[in-house]
Amino acid sequence: MSTGLEISTDGNVGIVVMDRPPHNFLNYEQIGNIASACEAFDVDPEIRAIVLAANGRSFCAGANFSAGGVAPDMADGKREDIGGNSTQRLYAEGLRLFKINTPIVAAVQGPAVGGGLGLAVAADFRITCQEARFSANFAALGIHQGFGLSVTLPELLGRQLASRLLLTARRYKGDEAVAIGLADELATLDTVRMRAIELAQEIAANAPLALRSIRATLREGLADRVEAATDHEAAEQAVLSLTNDAAEGIASVGERRRGNFTAT
Repeated sequence: MSTGLEISTDGNVGIVVMDRPPHNFLNYEQIGNIASACEAFDVDPEIRAIVLAANGRSFCAGANFSAGGVAPDMADGKREDIGGNSTQRLYAEGLRLFKINTPIVAAVQGPAVGGGLGLAVAADFRITCQEARFSANFAALGIHQGFGLSVTLPELLGRQLASRLLLTARRYKGDEAVAIGLADELATLDTVRMRAIELAQEIAANAPLALRSIRATLREGLADRVEAATDHEAAEQAVLSLTNDAAEGIASVGERRRGNFTAT
């Protein structure tokens, strides 16, 4: 078992559960462990679909800004500006998920925010519940979106709706996420993971070579586009993280109030 993960199987389905409750904050070590677990399932001939789930109140609440700095939770305990080396490494580890050949179903039982939304959207499907919250909250934080959302949100929702999510930083409840296509199915809180496993089993019942072939066609070039996007996203984040608006945005989100932005 990798640190911060629970790994198991259910028939032909591999199950990877994030276990850094309550919020499963992102860091490059955690994303690397998730990618390694999925890669191990990807080369296992018995595994035909993967479920990505989480223990705790949140699916993944993105970066941890609670210490008051302007940097995400780092695996080594150090902090640096968003868009720096640790952010770039996080995105490099996340890119590995887009190179997985096996279909992935995310069980989103709670908030998927910022980079956590990016992680959820990296999956092929999302099963969720009313208690979940989906938010691309970067504009409220005063920074640029990351984790490949510049590509994955428009791919999933279309440019117009993706722009609305990113520019408003609005939080969508589970039923609202399903209504706009951000999630695929609404379940009760206590059945989200079960329904995700059931969908994965429905996929896994089919011919494995055909599954990989179909998925590869549908996602052709996606990893390359995400890689190019994350390079740009990190560069924009590095610039914006040094602004007064980023400091105010991070403070205001932590204090649950509107930001008082000054365009400086």
